[in-house]
Amino acid sequence: QVQLVESGGGLVQPGGSLRLSCAASGFTFSSYAMGWYRQAPGKERELVATITNVGSSTNYADSVKGRFTISRDDAKNTVYLQMNSLKPEDTAVYYCNARRKILATVWDYWGQGTQVTVSS
Repeated sequence: QVQLVESGGGLVQPGGSLRLSCAASGFTFSSYAMGWYRQAPGKERELVATITNVGSSTNYADSVKGRFTISRDDAKNTVYLQMNSLKPEDTAVYYCNARRKILATVWDYWGQGTQVTVSS
């Protein structure tokens, strides 16, 4: 079955760094665009970054541009999110997403989330 397993979250001080990983299984990873989303308490889930499966084109939320980097390793079926210069407002549960769209059909998978807390 499809699994997306996030890891690497934790508690970090402002200005610190974390690297999130998402290990995928149960589907053809190289055929899917991958993304990271986050949800803070009392807020809606929002896009953080995405990376395409062809050409590895990336897209970032304005709030993380220049600080976060998304990457993928198709040989390891893993997507990463390198987070630098972390701020308290980055505190949220971070979710991994896999998405494939062919015409009107969309395949959309989510991980269980990993908590990131930025606090002194």
